[in-house]
Amino acid sequence: MELKVINDSGQPTANIVASDDLFGRDYNEALIHQVVTAYQANARSSNSKQKGRSEIAKSTRKPWAQKGTGRARAGMASSPLWRGGGKIFPNSPDENYTQKTNRKMYRAALASIFSQLVRENRLLVVESLTLAAPKTKLLADKLKVMGLSAERVLVVTDNFDENLYLSSRNLPNLLVLEVQQADPVSLVHFSKVLVTRGAMAKIEEMLA
Repeated sequence: MELKVINDSGQPTANIVASDDLFGRDYNEALIHQVVTAYQANARSSNSKQKGRSEIAKSTRKPWAQKGTGRARAGMASSPLWRGGGKIFPNSPDENYTQKTNRKMYRAALASIFSQLVRENRLLVVESLTLAAPKTKLLADKLKVMGLSAERVLVVTDNFDENLYLSSRNLPNLLVLEVQQADPVSLVHFSKVLVTRGAMAKIEEMLA
């Protein structure tokens, strides 16, 4: 299949031949959901801590007699049934939330996402995106010329460009990533994905 390439002014320059296996694949919603869920689960920090009943600083004395009071039986004030008592299944900081995803599944999910981006006209290929200086206004002007100023844009580059990275940090709806950092969550989240021509070659090499 062929994809249109534009310059940093938004004008079409040429077409490139893209792999049908990577950019013309059927949409696999179940696979994408599984990979996105696993990616988010693996990013969890597991820093939540709750106290069990053995860790509550309360007296272990029996609050009242077992019989004769007319009230329900109670053993100690740290019971999970009482206000201020311990949790029945407390969260632990060493809890493991990770989910295993096979490499073949991950690559297939990325290919399915890229294919859907092409079908929805959300994937744009640009010859290159460089800036003469690290200034936010320069990058904002380029996006405005390309008609992307009102969109949430993910920029995928083939190499790290310091000027581009520094210029993007004050733009709330823009994220710049290298090819190796492109993840399924970001690809799904942003309304437009702007990929440099060099990055396209690396994507095909990674997912081949």
